[in-house]
Amino acid sequence: MPVNLENHRPLRELVFDALKDAIVRGALKPGDRLMEVQLAEELGVSRTPVREAIRKLELEDLAVMIPRKGAYVSSMSLKDIADLFEIRVALEVLAAGLAAERITHEELEDLERILVMKSESIEETDFDRLIEIDVKFHDGLYKASRNEKLAQIINNLHEQIYRFRRTSLASPGRMKEALEEHRKIVEAISQRNIVLAQALAQEHIENAENSLFDTMQNTGAIAMYSQEEVNEEV
Repeated sequence: MPVNLENHRPLRELVFDALKDAIVRGALKPGDRLMEVQLAEELGVSRTPVREAIRKLELEDLAVMIPRKGAYVSSMSLKDIADLFEIRVALEVLAAGLAAERITHEELEDLERILVMKSESIEETDFDRLIEIDVKFHDGLYKASRNEKLAQIINNLHEQIYRFRRTSLASPGRMKEALEEHRKIVEAISQRNIVLAQALAQEHIENAENSLFDTMQNTGAIAMYSQEEVNEEV
């Protein structure tokens, strides 16, 4: 959709946000070509801010420029996805353990409120709001860890993680399972049980990864990523 030209932010930033949102939400899929003329027409802007936005997408590994072919939404092999989840497990386990040790009463109440909002979103089948709340829950854990470097490292992976969060939660029954896993994590943190909080965080991320691959398998998407991996090896 056209960007809001009444917004006072630089046009290149508005275009970048619009394209990034389309990528992480799956409207623009891995391998889709980013054609300047078409995107400029759809967004209601000139080609210049689109070109600048695509360059920024490249810097964040959301797009790739192929010589003599143009820009495309970047793809990830199955190994790339597995590697990403390995990193995420380690970081989430660390965050949960630190949160169990350092969380404040106010932050714990915030997590409890987020759980209520997440439950409401599931009942209302508001998937977009559910995704936002899911992100907010994990951000709350990072904040409670009191480790700014940890939060920065996880935020650097945010867009790549977000691209697969929707697919993972789309698996039948996964939304309610994830909510129950979050509840257990919060309970362990409230009890200051560091070991249990870490174990539950690891289980939660591993379940998310398994759910992602199951959904990809059922939808046939995993074949596309497998082929992508073959193409990269060639």
